[in-house]
Amino acid sequence: MKYISTRGHAGQPANPEFCDILLGGLAPDGGLYLPESYPQVTRAELDAWRGLSYAELAFAILSKFITDIPQADLKAICDKTYTAGVYCHVREGDKASDITPVHWLEEGRLGLLELSNGPTLAFKDMAMQLLGNLFEYVLAKRGETINILGATSGDTGSAAEYAMRGKQGVRVFMLSPHGKMSAFQRAQMYSLQDENIFNIAVTGMFDDAQDIVKAVSNDHAFKAQHKIGAVNSINWARVAAQIVYYFKGYFAATKSNDEQVAFCVPSGNFGNICAGHIARMMGLPVAKLILATNENDVLDEFFRSGVYRPRKAAETHVTSSPSMDISKASNFERFVFDLVGRDPQKVAALWAEVDAGRAFDLSASPEFARISEFGFVSGASSHADRLATIRKVFEQYGVMIDTHTADGVKVAWERAAEVPAGVPVLVLETALPVKFAETIVEALGREPERPADLDGIEKLPQRVEVMAPDVDAVKRFISERV
Repeated sequence: MKYISTRGHAGQPANPEFCDILLGGLAPDGGLYLPESYPQVTRAELDAWRGLSYAELAFAILSKFITDIPQADLKAICDKTYTAGVYCHVREGDKASDITPVHWLEEGRLGLLELSNGPTLAFKDMAMQLLGNLFEYVLAKRGETINILGATSGDTGSAAEYAMRGKQGVRVFMLSPHGKMSAFQRAQMYSLQDENIFNIAVTGMFDDAQDIVKAVSNDHAFKAQHKIGAVNSINWARVAAQIVYYFKGYFAATKSNDEQVAFCVPSGNFGNICAGHIARMMGLPVAKLILATNENDVLDEFFRSGVYRPRKAAETHVTSSPSMDISKASNFERFVFDLVGRDPQKVAALWAEVDAGRAFDLSASPEFARISEFGFVSGASSHADRLATIRKVFEQYGVMIDTHTADGVKVAWERAAEVPAGVPVLVLETALPVKFAETIVEALGREPERPADLDGIEKLPQRVEVMAPDVDAVKRFISERV
């Protein structure tokens, strides 16, 4: 499998394979990597995959995208990653060995696809644990080291750090918005004392941190000298790993491959739902992809109007679903590439506007007229909506959900009429409620349960550097520690 850039120039080698792009983020032209074509899944493969374990399914799907790692080695990596021991926080009554069981709120109609059973209680673990093992494998084979630079609005950072802590040849420099994450999220990251983990709290919004990562990635001399790599959702390996749970969720929610499923996905950076889009393009029978935002509704605005209008940091709301407090969705470029017929010149022109701080408008374009063919509908949620949804789900079903999942459930209810009759809707659970205890208490008047292995985490000593959103300052910090 060869990879291309959404802007046309994939760099050297000219036709990179998976391992060539694994350790980096952006392509040299500032675009994002995608397969030169999406592998198509046959009915025979769907039939054969239905009974597989999560690790077996991951190997079957990832083998289509990773053709430069020996099959036996790739299988061993999948088997090592996807175990009940790693994903040990499954809801009571659900089957731990399923890794991502479906927890039905309404049997056969509305369910939660459990993606938050990993070590940091967020869906990011599903891909990040694999990424850590892939990084260690490829670095060892090549005799190389890497310095990972990332930005997080909440969950990516802890998932990356837990996946990379203690890994040979890897250092992690993670930027986060100072004071904008929950106390539990901060504690998960800042309490790590591993020598290869460095936390930087930026006095700004997530988009400021993300802009720094992009600026460093676009400084090709610095990137090469300091061996800078990426684990943010711009990293293709993360998107590829996330494709797996769409297939697993489909099999769990259906009895035959003649049926369809709709997925509702809380979305900030568009990485999670981008994996669903690719699964659908591969041939998974997906009726609808329902995109849910919070008050930072740049993506909802696009799917409703055709206008993509990233906001400045000052216009980005601080909300009770902070992992979605994003107004410049990094992965959206991958979908637009497909929307405009995989024309890299069109994408480069559109993102020249974005990179200059402007919007683009596809509302009158023939491409936007075809958007329904991709199955997307969207909606937005507010703090009041989150509180009401958390209460309703708890009162009606006895299930406690986090704030981001609540955004998804609210929009799933709101857009239910656009899902064909008889098609179940799976809301992708993004985190466990304990990560956002303050809002759970506000909604329900009670503390969420927390796993015993994370009890008292907020009281642990924390290690973090606070600095202004300054690209040069971050570069100096990295240079002094590598």
